[in-house]
Amino acid sequence: MQSRDSDPSTSAHELLPTAGLLRRLAAMVYDGLLVLAVLMVVTACFLPFTGGEAVTWDRFPLLVLPYWAALAIATVVYFGLPWTQRGQTLGMTTWRLRVQRDDGFLLTWRDVAVRLGASVLSWLPAGLGWVWALFERERRTWHDSLSHSRVVVLPKGRKAGK
Repeated sequence: MQSRDSDPSTSAHELLPTAGLLRRLAAMVYDGLLVLAVLMVVTACFLPFTGGEAVTWDRFPLLVLPYWAALAIATVVYFGLPWTQRGQTLGMTTWRLRVQRDDGFLLTWRDVAVRLGASVLSWLPAGLGWVWALFERERRTWHDSLSHSRVVVLPKGRKAGK
């Protein structure tokens, strides 16, 4: 993986193939289950304040916004930390995938925010932003294009940082 101090002209991203849609969706399912577990832990942290009840506008109006913020922060951190450190979530590691900027560098926190926001746009019109990868020459989704990043397949036996 390219560090910020190395020469991007020799970037490895040009040699690595862009990941196909099925492999990406498989990693997404894996990560989805892990994110769900993280969100359940966040939710459990709010239960002592609600007596075990769901956080709703009618019952706990002062907790709704902090609860939603905590869920959003947990989701951003779940993806952001590994993407900015090594380019892979746990699900991506399992499927030998890595996300990187178009120049081959690791994502910055700004890139993470843009990519996550754009991924919502990819899902909104019935997942059309994901299906787009089947027809796009470089197999990129809408959120790949909008965030100037790509998901590549790592060769067998290669770690993200090598």
